[in-house]
Amino acid sequence: MDKGLIDMQSAILKLDKIVKTFPGVKALDGASLQVYPGKVMALMGENGAGKSTLMKVLTGIYQSDSGSIEYQGQAVKFNGPRQSQLAGISIIHQELNLIPELSIAENIFLGREPCHRFGAINWPAMYQQADTLLARLDVKHSSRTLLGQLSLGEQQLVEIAKAISFESKVIIMDEPTDALTDVETLSLFRVINELKQQGCGIVYISHRLKEIFTICDHVTVLRDGQFIAERCIDDLSEDAMIELMVGRQLDEQYPYQDHRQDAICLELKDLRAADSSAVSFKLRQGELLGIAGLMGAGRTELMKLIFGAIPIQSGNILLNGQSLTIESSQDALANGIAYISEDRKGEGLLLGLSVKENMSLCSLGELSQFGQIQHQREQAKVAEFIQAFNIKTPSQEQSIGLLSGGNQQKVAIAKGLMTQPKVLILDEPTRGVDVGARKEIYQLINQFKAQGLAVIMVSSDMPELLGLSDRILVMHQGQISAEFERDQAGQEQILAAAVGKYQIEEIL
Repeated sequence: MDKGLIDMQSAILKLDKIVKTFPGVKALDGASLQVYPGKVMALMGENGAGKSTLMKVLTGIYQSDSGSIEYQGQAVKFNGPRQSQLAGISIIHQELNLIPELSIAENIFLGREPCHRFGAINWPAMYQQADTLLARLDVKHSSRTLLGQLSLGEQQLVEIAKAISFESKVIIMDEPTDALTDVETLSLFRVINELKQQGCGIVYISHRLKEIFTICDHVTVLRDGQFIAERCIDDLSEDAMIELMVGRQLDEQYPYQDHRQDAICLELKDLRAADSSAVSFKLRQGELLGIAGLMGAGRTELMKLIFGAIPIQSGNILLNGQSLTIESSQDALANGIAYISEDRKGEGLLLGLSVKENMSLCSLGELSQFGQIQHQREQAKVAEFIQAFNIKTPSQEQSIGLLSGGNQQKVAIAKGLMTQPKVLILDEPTRGVDVGARKEIYQLINQFKAQGLAVIMVSSDMPELLGLSDRILVMHQGQISAEFERDQAGQEQILAAAVGKYQIEEIL
């Protein structure tokens, strides 16, 4: 291990040799981190390496077993997030902590609303301050809008605005761009550069390596809860970064394989929901169809329409040439269409249940006989997917809420595949998943494609779309604005179609 740190004197925040143990798991085993004023420190590591746990120790959500924290030259120990926020340390969590029933402004200033002299909330001042924050992030909504009306990506920007509102000296960003498209990510990077100029120290946790090399100054790598190295970003290549993270060389990040067959698996004919445009496309067996577009373009809404989570107003869905009647998600699953939501916490998983219960939830009909679950079959099938996906869990009975975000995502994808679908819809499938685990997921998708599985993948990760897709559809304002074969697709063309620069007929 590389124990040398860059500059012990200039750090605004130092975590040294932090140890944290949970029942059966040593999550942190001597983890260290330094944050410098006016700099962005990337915190890297595979899923389960201890990144989020270390940040929870810092902000007082967890108490460490041993180790020390020094902030602005003083030893500190916070008893909770409120205390660390008041001290000037804010965190943007990977999982959103917002209230859909409140307005954007109320979410941003909850518990610290600006008040008049006699204690009443100064609503005009609160809305004005919130609107100013939203404008910095190019969010077009009024701060009076209910949060529940926003897309997941827009809610992520509200979470970022909330952290910025504290005017903190240290801001921790845990996978801040997972739900953001390229355009929204650029808006965030502009704000990060403003914060750097103001002397703010930033911890940036992301599995998107291109972002790390774009916005970060230094990088700290953890592996299995241990400190591995701290380096200047200019001294590393992507391959060297991956080798530090996984402890081995990793060949080809996007292992594309062409398994397309001639047979049409899925066809949409003028499919539309209420107040939306009609959409038509075909999907072949063994094909991976990428769906690109900006936030609010209607990508997720279209996927939910196919899956029966949004009512179909008109049009037809054909599976293997047969017209389907899909009025609910149960109808879609029964016909062989599985959907993995971008919002694993809100829609994909039941965090109070075990790994086994979550993974087998949609397959219980196949795992039952005479109305009784065949538990041995269930355990064997779950064990098969835990091994195939390399899911890090002490046992099948572990509460899924205790797994890292990336391992939760792997369980969500395995849940869909356990239903043995003909069509698998993946909405941001590698959100919060490390580079090593991503490749495992990609290779499994290739295996199922080889068996004839048709895959639709919505992704805001442009390299992922370009690296894995057989064909890419681009959406703009609820319509398909462009279609690219794999050898035609490029980042500039996709972005141009995503912003409505040209329509599909201009490309063909």
